[in-house]
Amino acid sequence: MLRCCRAAAAIAAGCAPGSPRGRRGLAMAKSKFEYVRDFEADDTVLPNCWIVVRLDGRNFHRFSEQHEFKKPNDDRALHLMTKCAQTVMQELEDIAIAYGQSDEYSFVFKKKSRWFKRRASKFMTHVVSQFSSSYVFYWKDYFKDQQLLYPPGFDGRIVLYPSNQNLKDYLSWRQADCHINNLYNTVFWMLVQRSGLTPVQAQERLRGTLAGDKNEILFSEFNINYNNEPLMYRKGTVLIWQKVNEIITKKIKLPKEEEEKEVEVTRTKTKVVPLHCDIIGDQFWEEYPEILAEDS
Repeated sequence: MLRCCRAAAAIAAGCAPGSPRGRRGLAMAKSKFEYVRDFEADDTVLPNCWIVVRLDGRNFHRFSEQHEFKKPNDDRALHLMTKCAQTVMQELEDIAIAYGQSDEYSFVFKKKSRWFKRRASKFMTHVVSQFSSSYVFYWKDYFKDQQLLYPPGFDGRIVLYPSNQNLKDYLSWRQADCHINNLYNTVFWMLVQRSGLTPVQAQERLRGTLAGDKNEILFSEFNINYNNEPLMYRKGTVLIWQKVNEIITKKIKLPKEEEEKEVEVTRTKTKVVPLHCDIIGDQFWEEYPEILAEDS
């Protein structure tokens, strides 16, 4: 595209791009202002490191209240977040795995990715902008007639992890955070919604309690076994690439027949698949060794 523009400029100046005059014209086309490019900082990230881009909703506490999210978990919001994350992975295929919970998602780019010459700003801005625009675009698919009152905001950060164990520990940290937050929120909103406590009173009731205490409150006061809560709430969502079989209908014309006939055909396609499972233990990584493969 740039070459075409320069060639067009040369032609507009009355000289062919390949002529001596044309080449001289292109050389002179450089502006005296181009020195400002020297102020751009080199933000190339280190080689042979997993690149993690984590985005978070900006002021989503207010956003969820304004849009009347269900507490403690709103399936619509969680599924919308996952849809946006799937869209990001489909657009940026160098992402090996993603993990999300609440209003955050982490995207892990392959260790050997050369995408955009490993420039940190490109990784972050592309992920955040694609996710944000997808959130607005797909909003009505999940919230139906509920109007989007104002544009949501997301911020992002980049962290590099040099070893597979570092990366696994990072994802384990995020899943442990999901469990801790969800257990607290589940008890908190039960105390508010079903026991009639104010938010301040619920906070005071839970102050200093451990996980066992919270589980006991749920079971003894609300007959809720936390271990039976949906895995999506307790474990978050893992996105991986998987080959899946799809059945499609095709029209074909058989020999010696005049009209086309519809037949079902099975084809294999690689898709981004959501899982709700434990990623802290070894079982997940043993089941999907390709995620951490050396050619990543």
